Amino acid sequence: MLTAVILFGIIPYAIRLKKIYDGEIIANIPDPQKYPVMGVDVSRYQGNIDWPVIAGQNITFAFIKATEGSSHQDPCFSENWSEVKQTNIYAGAYHFFSFESSGETQAQNFISTVGNLYDNSLPPVIDLEFYGDYSSSPLSRKETQEILNSLLGNLEAYYHVKPIIYTTTRAYYHYLLGGGYGDYPLWFRNTYQEPFVNWSFWQYSDEGILAGYDGIQSDCTEMYIDLNVYHSSYEAFLKEFSLPETTRETLANYEKEEKENKT
Repeated sequence: MLTAVILFGIIPYAIRLKKIYDGEIIANIPDPQKYPVMGVDVSRYQGNIDWPVIAGQNITFAFIKATEGSSHQDPCFSENWSEVKQTNIYAGAYHFFSFESSGETQAQNFISTVGNLYDNSLPPVIDLEFYGDYSSSPLSRKETQEILNSLLGNLEAYYHVKPIIYTTTRAYYHYLLGGGYGDYPLWFRNTYQEPFVNWSFWQYSDEGILAGYDGIQSDCTEMYIDLNVYHSSYEAFLKEFSLPETTRETLANYEKEEKENKT
């Protein structure tokens, strides 16, 4: 039985590798027939974003950077979070995980910045990857999981939904594999080939180019935008995250109600 399960998992990848070898497909470009649900992820590096233009390029979802660590907020988050509601894009906010502060204070930063979600929101995202000195001197698995578990628990308690975990190959094997995170949707970065893990979202390129953003900041310019796909159909996407099939008008109505509630 175990042999059959292993073969069932290996065979599709063997077929894909054969197609790559034969030049039928490119390793890091998803098959649009298999993965029709496309998305982007953005932060301040994309500068000013024209969300209706982004939406018009077959973009179904977007992850928008909100916070980092216990005190940092992305300066473009509020505008992006407000403007994306004027489109039919399903949006989620993401938090860049810090090895240097507690999960509780990181969750507080995210919650106070993002506030309540709306009906079309994707779950919160925790971006777990190596950075700075932690790339060469990683924090231990035990210490990292203690911070991560606290962050996950606090976000789940507030939003009543399991957060999505974004990660890289190295961070996945270092901190997540075998750690009891199998129930959390996984957003996996691999710009070389389709991930060999059970992923919900795949970030396949950090060098995408679309119309609709200027990439201008005070300290640098950025011409690229990250590109992603969902692992299945549009119907499966809506079902997995309990999302309504929305239009621009329903989001505009939500925006109106939100403003009225604040007054």
